[in-house]
Amino acid sequence: MVCSSVKEGQDCFFMTKKGCGFNGGTCHIIVEECEGCQRVVEYTTGKYCMAFPDPAAKWHAGRCNMATHLQAISKKENGKVNPLKASKRLAH
Repeated sequence: MVCSSVKEGQDCFFMTKKGCGFNGGTCHIIVEECEGCQRVVEYTTGKYCMAFPDPAAKWHAGRCNMATHLQAISKKENGKVNPLKASKRLAH
């Protein structure tokens, strides 16, 4: 259904005929870590995330998996290369 509380005109999964069904009855504004993300949209009541209704919960456990302003961390940069496996790769 279309949101009629905070993100007016946007399609929302939590909107019902009785109103917003999300925890607290409305979406929450973005946190500081969200600044610069392409999914942030500004409305009259503040800046909100288009992907999640509670952005603080996504950043609580670490990085937000939908953040567009952060670069992905490569695991190969930090790890050591096993010389035996490297020589087998070169043999092919």
